[in-house]
Amino acid sequence: MKVLITGISSALGRLLSAELLKQGHQVLGIDRRPWPRAPEGVQLFRHDVRKRPAEEVFRAERPEVVIHLATVTHVSASPQERYRINLGGTRVVFEHCDTYGVQQAIFVGRHTFYGADAESALYHTEEEPPMAVSTFPELADLVAADLFAGSALWRFPQMDTAVLRLCYVLGDSGQGTLASYLRGPRVPTVLGFDPLYQFIHERDAAHAIALAMKARLRGVFNVAGPQPVPLSLLIRATGRKNLSLPEPLFARSLGHFGLPKLPAGAIHHVKYPVVVDGSMFANATGFSPRFDEVQTMDSFRWAEF
Repeated sequence: MKVLITGISSALGRLLSAELLKQGHQVLGIDRRPWPRAPEGVQLFRHDVRKRPAEEVFRAERPEVVIHLATVTHVSASPQERYRINLGGTRVVFEHCDTYGVQQAIFVGRHTFYGADAESALYHTEEEPPMAVSTFPELADLVAADLFAGSALWRFPQMDTAVLRLCYVLGDSGQGTLASYLRGPRVPTVLGFDPLYQFIHERDAAHAIALAMKARLRGVFNVAGPQPVPLSLLIRATGRKNLSLPEPLFARSLGHFGLPKLPAGAIHHVKYPVVVDGSMFANATGFSPRFDEVQTMDSFRWAEF
């Protein structure tokens, strides 16, 4: 099949491309970023998904499947840029999918959609509403993009749409929201809190997306990795030092002394767990993580950034 991946130059996009090439698919990609030495069989178009040249790719190439990875987090973009890329880009991609006859569209979202709060259930299911907007306003654009992608299920009924809410991705690329938080030698935590953290190896994440495509999923699905572990264990197992700070000092220290720069709302995700129930996805696709929690943490620990 002819598969178009937006955000193909990301670490996850590259792994997904390799997975699809092994299965014999034709892979196209749209990304503003370059991909030096892209493998043979990958055709890269260096465009912004919101601009007219990207629409021309849809018109000329007529992909059968579109996998939308081109979203960004608070780590890598300003609030204005996040809204333009996450919500604006998602809207444009799905409109192109409808206009040019795409048969299947997969939106890759994040499990942080559910938000972190002291009153939240430990395991979130797909039916739960988004609480991230109230606890972490900086995630509002990603929540809006997720909901817009989900609306394609009834807006474009002729197209099979799947929304995948992946837990944190971790691996030897050293990329991703969780990787950015863990990157330094000292990781700040809030004194008195040690939440469970759920993550998936980036190679398993790519495999899961490929399985969603193969199974022709339709609907919203959580994608979970191995069992979650306490944050303190995650920090120790990845070779970092846990810097436990009182909450007022934690907020003032972020972005200083070599500590990661996090928005104010992120403190909820350091205090409380966001763990999803991935059983519906596993039952629909047969997915099972090939990397356990120890292997995944080791992979990140020895990564070269």
